[in-house]
Amino acid sequence: MLQCIFLLSDSGEVMLEKQLTGHRVDRSICAWFWEHAVSQGDSDSSKLPPVIASPTHYLFQIVREGITFLACTQVEMPPLMGIEFLCRVADVLSDYLGGLNEDLIKDNFVIVYELLDEMIDNGFPLTTEPNILREMIAPPNIVSKVLSVVTGSTSNVSNTLPGATASSVPWRTTDPKHPNNEVYVDLVEEMDAILNRDGILVKCEIYGEVQVKSHLSGLPDLTLSFSNPSILNDVRFHPCVRFRPWESHQILSFVPPDGQFKLMSYRVKKLKSSPIYVKPQLISDAGTCRISILVGMRNDPGKAIDSVTLQFQLPRCVLSAELTSNHGTVNVLANKTCLWSIGRIPKDKAPSMSGTLFLETGLERLRAFPTFGVGFRIMGVALSGLQIDKLDVKNLPNPPYKGFRALTRAGEYEVRS
Repeated sequence: MLQCIFLLSDSGEVMLEKQLTGHRVDRSICAWFWEHAVSQGDSDSSKLPPVIASPTHYLFQIVREGITFLACTQVEMPPLMGIEFLCRVADVLSDYLGGLNEDLIKDNFVIVYELLDEMIDNGFPLTTEPNILREMIAPPNIVSKVLSVVTGSTSNVSNTLPGATASSVPWRTTDPKHPNNEVYVDLVEEMDAILNRDGILVKCEIYGEVQVKSHLSGLPDLTLSFSNPSILNDVRFHPCVRFRPWESHQILSFVPPDGQFKLMSYRVKKLKSSPIYVKPQLISDAGTCRISILVGMRNDPGKAIDSVTLQFQLPRCVLSAELTSNHGTVNVLANKTCLWSIGRIPKDKAPSMSGTLFLETGLERLRAFPTFGVGFRIMGVALSGLQIDKLDVKNLPNPPYKGFRALTRAGEYEVRS
C-alpha cells in the first residue's frame, strides 16, 4: 500500500504531492531522497536503485524525461508493484500531456491530480487503463481550456461511468469504429554492452518491446507468433494477453486495446557479437597524451547503421584537447565532455578521430583512462534475431492492413580503454 506520491523536477523541487492514506507523509522525505542522490553522485537520480530504504520509509523511484516519480510506504508490499505502478503513471501522463516536462505538469496540474485520484484508491492501484481514463477524464486541449475559463469549471471528470468498466476486456473502449482497419507491429530493441580494451565483449544483452498500434473496429481477436520464441527471457505481458497459449505454444493471443500500447517486453541474453567496434589508443608522453579512435562495423546487420555518436568524459587532469576527425564533427563541451557525431558509417572507410590531450603541469602520464559511450540506431533490423512469423486477425468482416517494422538502438553501450 502506497502512502504518498511526489513528482520532483530535475532540481529536486516538489512539483506535485498526492497523499493517498490518512497517514500523511512529510515533504522532508523528498529532501532526504535528493541529498541521498547527490551524495551518490547522481543528482538526477537516474542511476539510483529503484527501491531505497530511508530511516522512516521505503521509497520507490523512477525517472522519466528528467521528472522523478517518488512513492513512499511504511508497510510490507511487493517492490515490483510500486515500481510498475509508477511506470504506468508516467506512461499515462506522457500520453495525456503529449510528453513530460516541468512546464507541462505545472500547466496541467488539475488533470494530473484528477488522474492520480482515479488511478489509485487508498494506496492501492485502481483504474490504470488509458482507454477507460480517457472516457472518465478529458485530455487537455484548447477547447477544454477555453471552456474552463468561460464557465469557471476546473473539473474534467465525466459524470458517467465508462461502459468498459463492466466489460470482460476493460482495456478496450466500447465498440470502437474505424473507417480503415489497420494494425502495426514494431519490434523496438536496445542493446546494452560492455567491451574491454581489447574489444572483447564482457557483457551483451538486448531489452526489447513489441509495440502495437491498433485501429480495429468491434472486438477483434489477434494471434501473433514468432519464428524463434525460445531465445526470449524475462517476458512481461500487457493484461490483454492470454497466458495459456503462450505457456503451451509460445503464441500471443489477445484482444487489443484501441490505439498504441506495449504488448510485451523481453530480454535476449548471451549475445556473442555487436554491430559496431571501437578501437581506442592512448599514448602518454611528456605532459601530453596522443589519442586515436577507430570506429567501424563489426558485422553487417543488413541495414545501414545511422546516427552513430561517441561520447567520453575527459579526465580532470586534462587541461585542454585538440581533436579532429575524418568523418563527422567533434566538439568538446564546457563540462569536458567530448562528443563525436559520426552520423552514418560509410562503407568505403572507417571513421577515425585523433588528437592531443594536454595534461596538468608536472603530470607526465595520464593515469585515469576514459570510458567511451557509444550510441547508434539501425532501422529495419532486430539484432536479437527475433522474427515475427505471422499475425492473424479474427472477428472482422474484411482483412485489415498489417504493417511490421524493427528498430535497434544502443542502450548502455560502453567501451573501456
